[in-house]
Amino acid sequence: MRTVRDILNSKTKSLNIISQEETVYKALQMLNSVNLSYLVVMDNEEYKGIISERDYSRKVILKGRHSSDTKVKDIMSVDVPMVSVNDTVEKCFHLIDDHKTRYLLAFDDKQFAGVITINDLLRQVLAARSDVFDSGDVSRLLDNDEKIF
Repeated sequence: MRTVRDILNSKTKSLNIISQEETVYKALQMLNSVNLSYLVVMDNEEYKGIISERDYSRKVILKGRHSSDTKVKDIMSVDVPMVSVNDTVEKCFHLIDDHKTRYLLAFDDKQFAGVITINDLLRQVLAARSDVFDSGDVSRLLDNDEKIF
């Protein structure tokens, strides 16, 4: 089965890192320039959290705050589920479903390794269904497709 490490190795490295002391406005500018829905919040090579479009809409816009005077640290998510680089894609799907999130944080031992998104996982399924799930799981999913919708 494919692992978190496999996904991270296949992703292009992006420059989506921001300091927790930056303003949310700066974060929005970066989100736009890297064309991603999240930024990794790091300070002194240490992972602090992530900030996403969802954080902005729920913690700034809906609360009447202003992006020009709100710091990233005030709205970033710090409770994102974590996985090991050795965990399987299947485990990632279960965590995303259980936690109703779009992101997982990947760690290699205690070192931050990257972010796994729901889109990363879906690409894995589309690329190689049999490498991601046991054949019995795929059969059950396909047999139940009319019950899902």
